[in-house]
Amino acid sequence: MSGTSLGTQPRDTPPTPVPVGQVTETCLVRVAGPSPDHVSALAQCPDELPPILVHRPTMQVIDGAHRLRAARLRGDATIGVRFVDGTEEDAFVLAVSTNVTQGLPLTLADRTAAASRILSSHPHLSDRLIASTAGLSTKTVATIRQRATGEMTQLHARLGRDGKVRPLDASHGRTLASQAISNNPDLSLRAIARIAGISVGTARDVRERMRRGEDPIPLRHRLSAGHRVEDNAPENSAPGNNTGGDNRTNGTPRVERDRFLLSLRTDPSLRFSEIGRALLRLLDANTLDTAQWDRLAAAVPQRWSPVVADLAMDCAADWSALACRVRDQVRVSA
Repeated sequence: MSGTSLGTQPRDTPPTPVPVGQVTETCLVRVAGPSPDHVSALAQCPDELPPILVHRPTMQVIDGAHRLRAARLRGDATIGVRFVDGTEEDAFVLAVSTNVTQGLPLTLADRTAAASRILSSHPHLSDRLIASTAGLSTKTVATIRQRATGEMTQLHARLGRDGKVRPLDASHGRTLASQAISNNPDLSLRAIARIAGISVGTARDVRERMRRGEDPIPLRHRLSAGHRVEDNAPENSAPGNNTGGDNRTNGTPRVERDRFLLSLRTDPSLRFSEIGRALLRLLDANTLDTAQWDRLAAAVPQRWSPVVADLAMDCAADWSALACRVRDQVRVSA
């Protein structure tokens, strides 16, 4: 965008008086259009209306549709305009960012639709950058991107808020780093980072994980990149994604899981302690077959799908952390 960075206003440029009839009254970011009540309130203001942002090539309002309508309602001949050049796609990003931070707040539907459109036109932008532009959480943007990946070009890197380009799949660099460490344990962290194309901090984390006997790729990267959580877990072992006939849910046949749970329930150290009974209840609640997981997924209203998906991923990470702690206790005792 000429004269401005993506998603920022040209605040330093003086406004230009422009005839009201020359500006297109297109509402870019509001699904339901401008609010008549807000227009009426602005029209009753005795002071001069603040300048609006206009995309010079199309003369479309980027920010200030309510002010433009109010000016027409008051019978104003002109309105102050700050012009913005560049593509219509960049103009839309700027429209979203300005409407999120000032004026009549955008609804959740407005912000969600805006993030979806930005993902289509700017797929190289990071989830965090789009989230800050649209006023959404990073997890929500990631969920929107995941739903739309079949329609968008797959990229290997994204542009972050700090202007740096980072690889999408962090697991690839971590794998290269672990191979470099295995081949030469005496390599410096800087050398590992240079070989794998990762930061020194990531190289340090990979080395520490390998020293502890852990997977160099954290669970969150394995889940997002489609890696198996356990080495002995078969592909498609996630709930609702079974292809085999043994009713597996996470690598262990359902019959064996039921037998393990029965043994746990008869253990006095668990049955007769409050925390033990809490653990048994949690294990019971999370031991479902494929059909049950499918029914749970189908019961989620579409408007809550991103939220439920985020919560489910958080729960999965918590269970994984518990598994790591329990296994660490086994290693220590051994």
